Amino acid sequence: MRVLGIDPGLTRCGVGVVDGAPGRPLSLVHVEVIRTPSDADYAHRLAAQADTIAEVIAAYAPDVVAVERVFSQHNVRTVMGTAQVAGLAMVAATRRGIPVALHTPSEVKAAVTGSGRAEKAQVGAMVTRLLKLDAMPKPADAADALALAICHVWRGTALSKIREAKIRTALARSGS
Repeated sequence: MRVLGIDPGLTRCGVGVVDGAPGRPLSLVHVEVIRTPSDADYAHRLAAQADTIAEVIAAYAPDVVAVERVFSQHNVRTVMGTAQVAGLAMVAATRRGIPVALHTPSEVKAAVTGSGRAEKAQVGAMVTRLLKLDAMPKPADAADALALAICHVWRGTALSKIREAKIRTALARSGS
């Protein structure tokens, strides 16, 4: 399974592609951070993010796109930009017919480190170890994107099967 993980952000958006399957070794395919200058026109920044995300999807053909689920932050401006970039990623994937999965930061941390309260340094260290990298991906947005992809490789398959079983059960109960 090839997963594109996206750690959305307007100034820095982490993008990481990982190949793997539950119980098998993971491998790094691609990682980058899409940057936009904070003093640039807002609409142009969003367009640049959208274009680059679409290019990465076209270049690496992921089976699924895993995006960090935006949660409430104290800084409304930050959360708005983050949510908008997350939306761009979801639209880009959907336009290519690629399923989208959302994972919360605590789900990602728990999947990668074993603790939903892990610090960024712990996440980066585990990403480095799991992907057998020589150095920790920098900045943290790159490591976070890879962590999202890893989380989905490990958890996404199981979550999809649970969701499908619930749908089958509901259909059976309704007589459809």
